[in-house]
Amino acid sequence: MGVAEVSENGTTTVNAAVQSSAEPLSAAPAASPNGIEHTLANGIEHTLANGRVAVHDPAIVEENGVYYLFGTHRRCARSTDMVHWERFDNNLSRDPYALLGDIWQAWPKQDSNPDLLGNTWAPDVIWNETMGKWCMYLSVNGDQFRSVIVLLTADHVDGDWTYVGPVVYSGFDESNLWNTDVPKVLELEPKTDGTVGYDLTRYLSLKDTRINAIDAAPALCEHGEMWMSFGSWFGGIWMFKLDPKTGLRDYSVRYPLVKDSSDPYYGVKVAGGYWNSGEGSYFIRENGWWYLFMSYGWLGRTGGYQIRLFRSKSLLGPYVDQNGNPAISYGEIPDNQERGTGIRLTSSVQWDGGPAELADVEVSQGHNSAIRRSKDGRMFLVYHTRFAERFSEGDDEDYESHVRELLPTSDGWLVAAPYEYRGSVAVAPTGIADITGDYNVVLHDQHTFFNGKQEDDGTYVGINRPTRYTFHEDGRITRGEIVSFFDTPDANLPRSTDGPITCGSWKPLSGAVNGFNCCASDAEIRLDDVTYIARFATLPREIDGKPVMTFSAIGNNVCIWGSQS
Repeated sequence: MGVAEVSENGTTTVNAAVQSSAEPLSAAPAASPNGIEHTLANGIEHTLANGRVAVHDPAIVEENGVYYLFGTHRRCARSTDMVHWERFDNNLSRDPYALLGDIWQAWPKQDSNPDLLGNTWAPDVIWNETMGKWCMYLSVNGDQFRSVIVLLTADHVDGDWTYVGPVVYSGFDESNLWNTDVPKVLELEPKTDGTVGYDLTRYLSLKDTRINAIDAAPALCEHGEMWMSFGSWFGGIWMFKLDPKTGLRDYSVRYPLVKDSSDPYYGVKVAGGYWNSGEGSYFIRENGWWYLFMSYGWLGRTGGYQIRLFRSKSLLGPYVDQNGNPAISYGEIPDNQERGTGIRLTSSVQWDGGPAELADVEVSQGHNSAIRRSKDGRMFLVYHTRFAERFSEGDDEDYESHVRELLPTSDGWLVAAPYEYRGSVAVAPTGIADITGDYNVVLHDQHTFFNGKQEDDGTYVGINRPTRYTFHEDGRITRGEIVSFFDTPDANLPRSTDGPITCGSWKPLSGAVNGFNCCASDAEIRLDDVTYIARFATLPREIDGKPVMTFSAIGNNVCIWGSQS
């Protein structure tokens, strides 16, 4: 998870988290001088386009107008424009054993998981004004969820890091409890008979609170308090308060034991649980709302990884989607990546504006972070993605980090821009004439995903393709060609029923909707009996850079994209 906030020193901080089965890299990646290659466990190098970068589980921060990505397995990249990226090194990427060797030996290392290099997952970075330091929260992963999130600090985000200490543990039981801070938090004392004297049953249940201490995401709330969320799949996402003076856990705060709500060790439950997929939580605040991003599914190319969105008036929740479905699970939901809970922000799309080739169609998009750019306040979504036909036998790990602009809707939600950010921000229309015309429209189907399987006609399951609509100046939306109902063609008498099929309507919004002010870019779209609130904007197409009018809209818990053809 993560949060974007502008600190008093003018920097913007954000963060992210990783997947319960992180990218299988077993060796430290060699830095590429031009940032266009990345190394996999099997040694394969995937060459990327100039300026592209492969950072898994990307967490983005900004310092002095430079943007930095930090990801799993100590990959780092920087950019001055969020378009052209280059790799860089620090002492964590060069020699992780020097920083993390002691805590690795003390907790996560096991015979079944003997190498630290493949087990540094999903760092998240935030500026701590009280400490005057950048704080990195990094998961050191172990087998059977014996993991620990640790704190590292630095004076500058591109500099070297100093190890501070552990923040939270997972995978403990009666045999190793005293090697953690759990007794301190739970106020336990050793018994003379060697027992713990405390019921640890829930920490051993994957449907209760047996979580993996990964996917850290520190957040600075509107009141100046620091919190951190963490966890993944299984027992859900949890959050507790940090001490800004140390950057570590605030041991003065106690949490009650309330099922599906709070836990004395892990704090407040935010989302997920009951073995349901859901990880990589991230937070950003806008218009009085906190928005929670989560990734459902699994990160493999055919695993259905996808970003779902919820919101709350409080950082601690409760978070719900547009239809009021809670982010917290109250029971097992098989294949929840194919269910309707949470708003799906993006999906696999192939349409006229690009991508044109299946090798470039994004699949398994997820583990995002978000940032509010300091110079203009615009928000951006950062995530990693794999591709429909970039794979070979035994190698399914060709991926990239991508950026899209995030656009607030007039009814208080966030939508992702239809085209990847390549340096041009969304430009609002000047009037109705800019909006009218023919559109290709795609729906981000919550109930299907790219799984590598093909339909009878050869098309891939889960790659969404467009339907063509026409937006008329009089507010009609039509689909298809002109339909003639002449029963006497020779008479050539036009009738009012002649014309394309009307399937919806649209209208510009003025005034306010649900308390939010509208502007020239806001419109209501009613399409096939669903009402959507849309943001119209001119964006360059991915395929050729041609500026076209687009819209991103949300209605009935579903997002749609449109692009003029």
